[in-house]
Amino acid sequence: LKDGMITENDTFIGCENLKHVDLVEGELHETTAALLLEGWKNNIGEEINSINQILPTARAGGDLYNDVGEKAIVIRTWIRAVLRKIIHYKAQHQSALEEAAAVLQLQVALPQDIVMKNVIPFLELPSYTFEVGDHEDEEDDSDNEDDVDDFDDDESSY
Repeated sequence: LKDGMITENDTFIGCENLKHVDLVEGELHETTAALLLEGWKNNIGEEINSINQILPTARAGGDLYNDVGEKAIVIRTWIRAVLRKIIHYKAQHQSALEEAAAVLQLQVALPQDIVMKNVIPFLELPSYTFEVGDHEDEEDDSDNEDDVDDFDDDESSY
């Protein structure tokens, strides 16, 4: 799943039957499965599945001159919402790992090199990078940002 995959608003013009999106296994699913908290996994899963609630009611367009419909805009907005959440939760995951490593070093008295070499690698996320571009001039895709707690707008990739 990449931002910028769908660049034109008329990409799905007249596609009345486009009502469902399935993401194949890959980077997003692997990263989501490796997250520490079930709540994070569930939240991303809900965001991924939300497109299948919205897409059936989105207009396909093509009925009138210059009627490009809504499907491309809806899908593009959904892609960005999913990417923002995965970026946010990857940052939260990394923060939790750093905090856990510090606790292990202090309370269990494990040397830092032992923690870093033998504990942290089992908890790290896959090294995939997810990015969301800056799209201030385009459609408002910020509706779902309120669903992510403590989101730092400066985080544009992780």
